[in-house]
Amino acid sequence: MYPLKKFSDMSQSMGPARHRFVVNKKDRTMTNATAPLTHEKNDPKLIGHLGKTHLMMAEHGLAHSLSTLIELRASQINQCAYCVKMHIDDARRAGVTQDKLDKVVVWRHADVFSAAEQAALAWTEALTVLDERTDYAALRADLRAHYSDNEITVITTDIGMINLWNRVQISKH
Repeated sequence: MYPLKKFSDMSQSMGPARHRFVVNKKDRTMTNATAPLTHEKNDPKLIGHLGKTHLMMAEHGLAHSLSTLIELRASQINQCAYCVKMHIDDARRAGVTQDKLDKVVVWRHADVFSAAEQAALAWTEALTVLDERTDYAALRADLRAHYSDNEITVITTDIGMINLWNRVQISKH
């Protein structure tokens, strides 16, 4: 059995690839090339504009509880632990039950989700894991049984945004 190491010890033992410095040709500054980026500090205006999309989605009437389920499921698929925790906390504040939160990962096999929620979760998975075999027409038909086209546009925007945010957060790992 190997002895457990503290995280700080592990980062020092990872070798030269952990800290590789480069010189920026424009301003001659030295930077750790492997250090995570802080996008919100690098371009707060851009990141701020992305955040405004969520306010617009709420203004268009997307139920916060549904949005949190969509965002949680995409974050689970994308394996963004930070986002999963954030969306679980957000879902609790939006009134999503612990039973639903426990079963989002297996929603197809759980009886706690409404038909409308199931349609939105299926759409979330289809737009998060792109597969040429996906029957988008059938999924749209299922969505239209529960939502207006405008609501589907907002749901689709929510899915696109959470996939973007997951990738922004994962880029910091």
